[in-house]
Amino acid sequence: MKRFLLIIMVLTAIATTASAQPTKRRVTTSTAAATSRTTTQTANDRAALQFPTAASMPDDVVWKRDIYRQLDLMKDKNAPMYYPVEPVGRQVNLFTYLFRLVLTGRVTAYAYKLDGNESFEDKDKLEVKDLLERYSIFYEEDENGKINVADSDVPSAETTRYYLKESVYLDQRTGTFSTKVTALCPILIRNDGYSEVEEDESDGTSYPLFWVKYEDIAPYLTRLPMMASNLNNVSNMTADDFFTMNRYEGKIYKTNNLQGRMLANYCENDSAMTVEQLKIEKQLTDFEEGVWGHRDEPTDSTATVVVAKKSKTPTKTTDTTNDTSSSRRRTGSASSSKSSSAPTVSARRQRR
Repeated sequence: MKRFLLIIMVLTAIATTASAQPTKRRVTTSTAAATSRTTTQTANDRAALQFPTAASMPDDVVWKRDIYRQLDLMKDKNAPMYYPVEPVGRQVNLFTYLFRLVLTGRVTAYAYKLDGNESFEDKDKLEVKDLLERYSIFYEEDENGKINVADSDVPSAETTRYYLKESVYLDQRTGTFSTKVTALCPILIRNDGYSEVEEDESDGTSYPLFWVKYEDIAPYLTRLPMMASNLNNVSNMTADDFFTMNRYEGKIYKTNNLQGRMLANYCENDSAMTVEQLKIEKQLTDFEEGVWGHRDEPTDSTATVVVAKKSKTPTKTTDTTNDTSSSRRRTGSASSSKSSSAPTVSARRQRR
């Protein structure tokens, strides 16, 4: 009898414990699920920031030149960055996309300075609320301090230009000559107010908004589709592809120099600035061709050097009035062995 009563007491205690346990377990499971969702969301955002979109530029390159360009979004080549002006379904233009990233704190914006130089230090970080109030962008702030801006209040239609910084460099380790975008700055064009940076009576007043590092926005640009052609309406490329393949077009307004001057500081008029811009473009092209040799040379430079070393016939002096293109055509003809043009030695042959 005593054993029977003991068994009943044990079963009663187990039942009481079992009935109380699910409530505690449900609370614990709910808390764990919320924590898991927060951790997953943070991990996904961190993974997006660290997604390897492209190889970064090494710090020990043997040659580099920084170029600043102004992109006009009204030109056909730059139009993919501007349209659609207002969001259409999931399609948004570049500025709306960048604005949302800055507004939500996923990308850090840095203040634009009057000297035009970008600075990515902590002291130059731009507060979102200061940006909105400075340029009269309407926003709403809830009780938790979250800032909301409606799509109709995003000034994407007025952002018709960009400042872009690119680095043209030669990487000796991989033997590549590349052009990489390093920073972007959207420019607001308005006809009201006054800006100390730049003013054009025909187009309005320019307000450079902020600088963003390209390496910060690159993981997100891989998710922004772009329509790159008027003849093919399929979004067959991303914004990161657009900048990585250098599909944009813009005039040079500044290069990194010892004096820190812009082209407008030492070019007297537009004609002089155009000449200087073409001069810089030619310097970049000449440097690349000087490294790799002429691109249209039909024969391999290494083989040409070997043939030249084996030949005992002295080089005959010819008339120097002939143009370069005709001499190249003669080099590729059957009588190339009698041509007077000197053999081209490539960088690959010179490297020992």
